[in-house]
Amino acid sequence: MDIELARYLLPQGILEYFAIVSHKSTKEQIHFYLEEKNVLPKEYEKQIARSKGFSSEITVEDFPLRGKTVLLHIKRRRWTLVDNGKIIKRDWNLVAKGTRITQEFASFLKDIS
Repeated sequence: MDIELARYLLPQGILEYFAIVSHKSTKEQIHFYLEEKNVLPKEYEKQIARSKGFSSEITVEDFPLRGKTVLLHIKRRRWTLVDNGKIIKRDWNLVAKGTRITQEFASFLKDIS
């Protein structure tokens, strides 16, 4: 998939932290599969850490495209700090609290109601 084109289809800024690992389209849905890049959160970037894989995948609904539901399948990365063994992850606030839709889409729905 063309990354520049994807910037118009996905929530603003998501490609700074996530890579598109695959995508598929069905008659009714568009699926984007995203994995968090192996880049430490800023508050830990001066420490030594090892990637410990990913948390369980979550699925988030985003703005529909051409009448199709858009689903983002997201895997967040975890790291272990070498000096103290603490497990860390990025504080990621893209999902609207209490929902499974992006904050951007939730704001849009709130504005039209």
